[in-house]
Amino acid sequence: MPVVVLEARDCVSPLFLVRMWALLCGCLTFSLVASLEHWQPHDQLNTFWVTYMFTWCFFFTLTLLIHILNVLRFHSLLPISWKNMTVTVAALGALMTFSASVLFSWTVMNYRPLYKPLAAAVASCLTVLAYCSEVWVIRRQTREQRGYMASLPGFLKILQCWGGCQMIPLFMVRLAEPDWQLWLSVGLCNVCLLMSLASITVILCDCTGRCPFPFDRLLAAFSLLGVVLYMIATVISVTNVLLFNKIVVLGPLRFELAIMETVIVSITLLAYTVDFSISIKLLCERVHG
Repeated sequence: MPVVVLEARDCVSPLFLVRMWALLCGCLTFSLVASLEHWQPHDQLNTFWVTYMFTWCFFFTLTLLIHILNVLRFHSLLPISWKNMTVTVAALGALMTFSASVLFSWTVMNYRPLYKPLAAAVASCLTVLAYCSEVWVIRRQTREQRGYMASLPGFLKILQCWGGCQMIPLFMVRLAEPDWQLWLSVGLCNVCLLMSLASITVILCDCTGRCPFPFDRLLAAFSLLGVVLYMIATVISVTNVLLFNKIVVLGPLRFELAIMETVIVSITLLAYTVDFSISIKLLCERVHG
């Protein structure tokens, strides 16, 4: 059994401090948002309210668990790769919290008085900075300490997962006016999200050696499939933006959502493209090496 030995130097270590920073700012953020009075967001915007509240609470809980397990030295008992787990939560938390900050600022622009939403937005941005600082601290460790998910291919897979998660609330808002393009985009993005989650789960559980197929080739195949599927989703999103007549009829909110969807899909497509290029490069080096 692990022995709890909390020395003074542990309380001033960079990881301890940035995680405390993330916990305090995250708690302050969702507390301020929950205390907003007489704020009833638009029916369509209510989906985003649920999204960013869930994001702040979820990553606060994950960070708190990681912090407690690290202090108590119980993480060695878990059947996961701890070094990959911590950097994955920090990087994904930075991306998801940044999105929550943007969505929150967008939905409360007309709220009065503005001082409390402004304080919540600042606290959320400080939470993003805390997660980024944690990633930076982990990246400064040796390669053996930081794990695969702290490398560029690992970050790209986290970015792919973020893109798929961001598409979910956008799709839910558009369900009031479904069409075949929407259902096609939902299917494409969900397939890619499941592939990214499966890849990350295998890495976190240290099961790459038990995969029935060569794992590096499987990752390259997933990246290629993601490029193809997200190219189709990008064409659909750009087409929706260019259909000005349809957008004008549906209102300015629909146009803003179409812009968000196009930006997120384009970023995710870029992540899959770079990931596929790196995977091919590594495979070629392994063959010729």
